[in-house]
Amino acid sequence: MIHVFLLFSLCFSDYGFIQGVTSLGINYGQVGDNLPPPDKVLDLLTALKLTKARIYDTNPQVLTTFANSNIELIVTVENQMLPVIMDPQQALQWVSTHIKPYFPATKITGIAVGNEIFTDDDTSLLGYLVPAIVSIHGALVQLGLDKYIQVSTPNSLAVLEVSYPPSAGSFKGEVSGVMSQFLQFLSSTGSPFWINAYPYFAYKDSPNKISLDYALFNKNPGMVDPYTKLHYDNMLYAQVDAVVYAMSRLGYGGIEVRVSETGWPSKGDSNEVGATVQNAAVYNRNLLRRQMSNEGTPLRPNMRLEVYLFALFNEDMKPGPTSERNYGLFQPDGTMAYNVGLSALATSSSTSSASISLTSSATKASKVEYQSLVYCMFLYLLTFQVFMRRQH
Repeated sequence: MIHVFLLFSLCFSDYGFIQGVTSLGINYGQVGDNLPPPDKVLDLLTALKLTKARIYDTNPQVLTTFANSNIELIVTVENQMLPVIMDPQQALQWVSTHIKPYFPATKITGIAVGNEIFTDDDTSLLGYLVPAIVSIHGALVQLGLDKYIQVSTPNSLAVLEVSYPPSAGSFKGEVSGVMSQFLQFLSSTGSPFWINAYPYFAYKDSPNKISLDYALFNKNPGMVDPYTKLHYDNMLYAQVDAVVYAMSRLGYGGIEVRVSETGWPSKGDSNEVGATVQNAAVYNRNLLRRQMSNEGTPLRPNMRLEVYLFALFNEDMKPGPTSERNYGLFQPDGTMAYNVGLSALATSSSTSSASISLTSSATKASKVEYQSLVYCMFLYLLTFQVFMRRQH
């Protein structure tokens, strides 16, 4: 059996469960006092065969550590910096300091200018958003980096006035003016619209009206949009398409939508319905399987949906309800918060390295997958044996 495993590993070691899924990334938050150092995080991401990550700042330690790695990185201009970088000279200074020294050794592919500005409690920030985005992009152009780095801003789903059914999607009236300017920028630069979409919130707020299976990507009857007749079997895809329709209403129907954040908390307060380990594992496991297929949404079935999971770690210093500190796939010590299909096999060595492989939980489905794997190995070995005989 060991020989079979070694042969299989040699033949397929470059084709890990996640490797090659270019539409999957993860959010690497750092709001904790017990998180591993960036080099250990890089080891973990590499072992998981993830090639895309997003951070919420431009931490020089992270940018330096991730140099010459296979990780594509989205970095962030913090919200409070928007009034400063709307000045083109300040934007140029920011890019020259925070981006240029690290690129291209560090594969910075995106700059998020702020986070959820359209729905931020500080409404004054909204007026700074588009000028700041334009200035950052202008600085990239000046430094010859605009061909490699996209500029956008992640948006909360709360930016929509209507999200159901998807074809009725529309933005809130009070942001439509700035939104049109923002969409014009995205259209002219070919940049994506980033959305932070959480079916968990919708379920938590209306557990008696929304099917848990629909929110979790489980098998369910789904819903049919009464106007387009498109069938939706999960809420995330419906939320994304609602954004597409909302953009179309403002005259921008060709912009790509990417999910900059989505996830499910494994723990919550008593009033946070659905925040359980079981639901978190199911949501992320099902989402991973969808991403393996490089699926598109019902409205754009041939355009793979890029998704960034939230988050890599539980972060103990995040404010707010208990759920905010429990979105991580992993605990800060590197152990799994729950089995989402990622199984860590730690090897004791001087470097304390960890080999990560994807497995599934002990369910009927996982047994079928295991049997299929064994069957495939058997067929491969049988073919290999026949081939070798023919050589003689």
